Amino acid sequence: MWRMESARLVAGLVRLVRDVGMAEELAQDALVAALEQWPETGTPRNPGAWLMAVAKRRAVDQFRRRETLDRKYLEIARDLETEVPEPTAGEIRDDLLRLIFTACHPVLSAEARVALTLKLLGGLKTEEIARAFLVGESTVAQRLVRAKKALAKADVRYEVPSGPELAGRLASVLEVIYLIFNEGYSATAGDDLMRPELCADAQRLGRVLARLMPREPEVHGLVALMEIQASRAGARVDANGEPVLLLEQDRTRWNRLLIGLGLDALEKAERLGPRGPYTAQAAIAACHARAARPEDTDWARIADLYAELASVNPSPVVELNRAVALSMAHGPQAGLDLVDALAGEPALSRYHLLPTVRGDLLVKLGRPAEARAEFERAAGLTRNTRERALLLDRAAACG
Repeated sequence: MWRMESARLVAGLVRLVRDVGMAEELAQDALVAALEQWPETGTPRNPGAWLMAVAKRRAVDQFRRRETLDRKYLEIARDLETEVPEPTAGEIRDDLLRLIFTACHPVLSAEARVALTLKLLGGLKTEEIARAFLVGESTVAQRLVRAKKALAKADVRYEVPSGPELAGRLASVLEVIYLIFNEGYSATAGDDLMRPELCADAQRLGRVLARLMPREPEVHGLVALMEIQASRAGARVDANGEPVLLLEQDRTRWNRLLIGLGLDALEKAERLGPRGPYTAQAAIAACHARAARPEDTDWARIADLYAELASVNPSPVVELNRAVALSMAHGPQAGLDLVDALAGEPALSRYHLLPTVRGDLLVKLGRPAEARAEFERAAGLTRNTRERALLLDRAAACG
């Protein structure tokens, strides 16, 4: 019940008390009260309303206990004492939107935005966030404390921006959701290739945002990308948990329901406006999803889509992916030429996929000794145990 109600509860409390940290503390107090009382009294008919009523009473008590109350807090206390009608669907929507844009505010670091979003909107506990990202619980706790202080110090307004500011702030929101998804889809460290629970959290947040902002094409584009990518989860590892490369996956194990949801979201995104970065990536993922067999993949279209993506979101990583598509469409030498041109990019100097791709292309060109060196270099760069083992196996296979 807490997972279902916590985001709505915190969002409503932030609107009333104008402070994210205080709102979360009040919500936690209400949760403690529920854990104490519900086992004896039973679950109330409207758990969300019960939690809100308890939290509001605690807020009134807190404001009354303060020795010095300024006018702002007196007004808030009076508002809280007033009988407030049950919020409408529109009010709940607005509260959640404001909370999303507050938690993902650019004044916070990327790590703080991710932690705060998972805490406030995902309903995850501090130890769950720490476990998901393989960092200490105290580290996450410090990030959360610093994030709330930073929001208060910057006097961040609890609102959805409008006009030109909306695009920049929305980009931050989408970035946070995609960061959460990517960490679940390809874990950067640890013993597991994937953390499906993080993917599920990101997908849920994306779907919520799509319902709240139905006219934003890139929101639907991100949802489409995550749904289609997540559809491959069951085929990405074998029975022993070892990674299975895309072209070797059993496509009958791809989740057709998620593919259908993704293609529907992609259609909405492309109908609402020109392709942005997330919609372009979703269109690339759709090319794979539509191919019943690896040899049916339209690699020429994928290469064109990567070129389009590079024009709206220039990135060495995008160019590296374009090199793979070019190699599939026009031969390994075409891909290797582009990869070699990227070798001096500082952003890719510690990126294990650069030597991985180069090694794969060298194998196809019949240069196994060079390929072995590239796979070994890639294994030394990755922090994921499963990926390292796969890369060392590929190196060994080169002889």
